[in-house]
Amino acid sequence: MHKKIFQSSCLTSFLVLVTTIALIMGALFHFFEEQIQKELENEAGYLSQAVEKTGIHFFDGFEKQANRVTLVDADGKVLFDSDAEVEKLDNHADREEINAAMKNGTGKSIRYSQTLMEKTVNYAVRLSDGSILRVSTTQYTVAAVLLGMLQPILVVLAIVLALTLALSLRVSKAIIEPINGLDLEFPENNTAYEELTPLLRKLAEQNEIIEEQLADAHKKQVEFHLITENMSEGFLVIDKDANVLTYNSSALELFGITPPANGNVLAFCRARDFRDTVSKALAGDKAENTMMREERCYSMIANPVFEKEEVIGAVIIILDITERENRETLRREFTANVSHELKTPLTSISGFAELMKEGDVSPDTVVDFSASIYEEAQRLITLVTDIIKISELDGKSMPFQSETVDLYELSEEIISRLNGQAEKRNITLNLIGGKTEITGVRKILDEMFYNLMDNAIKYNKENGTVDVIINKMESGVTVLVRDTGIGIPAAHQSRVFERFYRVDKSHSKQVGGTGLGLAIVKHGAIYHHAETKLESIEGKGTTVAVRFGKDSFVRGE
Repeated sequence: MHKKIFQSSCLTSFLVLVTTIALIMGALFHFFEEQIQKELENEAGYLSQAVEKTGIHFFDGFEKQANRVTLVDADGKVLFDSDAEVEKLDNHADREEINAAMKNGTGKSIRYSQTLMEKTVNYAVRLSDGSILRVSTTQYTVAAVLLGMLQPILVVLAIVLALTLALSLRVSKAIIEPINGLDLEFPENNTAYEELTPLLRKLAEQNEIIEEQLADAHKKQVEFHLITENMSEGFLVIDKDANVLTYNSSALELFGITPPANGNVLAFCRARDFRDTVSKALAGDKAENTMMREERCYSMIANPVFEKEEVIGAVIIILDITERENRETLRREFTANVSHELKTPLTSISGFAELMKEGDVSPDTVVDFSASIYEEAQRLITLVTDIIKISELDGKSMPFQSETVDLYELSEEIISRLNGQAEKRNITLNLIGGKTEITGVRKILDEMFYNLMDNAIKYNKENGTVDVIINKMESGVTVLVRDTGIGIPAAHQSRVFERFYRVDKSHSKQVGGTGLGLAIVKHGAIYHHAETKLESIEGKGTTVAVRFGKDSFVRGE
């Protein structure tokens, strides 16, 4: 803008100067021509009066004047000329001013030289005898004057141009400086130019609108960031070339990427399932797929983003479905195990009943068969009971009320019930600790510690030992059940709390049980917000610890 104002000022000043000079020169030339014409008329008037009185003899001894004087008779013959010899002059009857004077009494004409640099102004007047008196003067034309004044004119133009440049520069700066100094943050506070008030008012309104829009956009951005950053699912937005536009921390953790994450999303994960999902979404179709990564199972959902009918990117959601898949696997395994566990005793019962139905069985054998049927039926009842317990703990729908339970007293009761079983194998049961109360469901706690102590006896060695230790600490209470039994191989220790999982199926069959004991312990601990921990050395023994924290309402003294 400064440049345009400067150029416009210079051009305007230059045009005004040239126009002014031209007008002045034109006006002066017009004025001087009129003056010369008047002088010629006056001089011709004086001379005509003199010639009228004295005749042609007036020119005897006539000295040369600044203006040329010529006397022509009525036929155009030159009688006198102040600048030339009469004999050498042609007849002037055809001259414009002479003809005009003959007809009208006066005549005027202007004749230019061949170079157009000079012109001759003529004025003729008719005398009483019909002769014509002409007065002429020679002067330079406008072109000649301009040519002669070219150098001073150029000097003047140069000086004026320099002044114009300096003044235009200063004026343009003076005009632009208030505009450059406008406070666009608060346009209405400016008083530079009154003409800018409507524009500044409009700018103020636009600023308010823009501030509101920016605030709203920032708020939405913060909300979007909070939502995506608190998602456990991975979130990615990519453009049509699969370059990452935005992401959340979960996505980076999933792919093991250190922020900031830039570049092509296919560089994050080169798994075929992931590449197929991205490609399908960028092709314009919704894509769903699963992939395995570092022993975790993920579900991917990718939706294309359209602008009109063109795909401009995609949104990818990645969900960790490992737990769901594990639960589904456990459910299938549980169903298969339950079916197997139910089938074995039912097959035995059906077989014994079929033999008894034939009637060819002796009374002693019937008694044996009845005993076997009773044992298998009890096994079924125990299995169903344990399954119901697991289901109730899973759904946290136990109909029991919490109460204050003394873990030491509860352990004494359980030990008293298991003494007979322990004595058969000469296993010593020891209870270490003191009175320790917590708030919990007595029946569940009873099932938990009964199963732990029962397993410690079943899988112990002859003449072994089972220690039940109750430790009170500021952080909570820990109950340990430690045996000197056969132990658990390290490869199986992480799975012993699963339903129906057995380390040695042949040994488990000998000692009995449903395979749900430790599963009941685990779910009972979860119900009481407790933690379970197992340590075992094969051939030396096993220790299972159940730790009740402060959130388990420990009330020991």
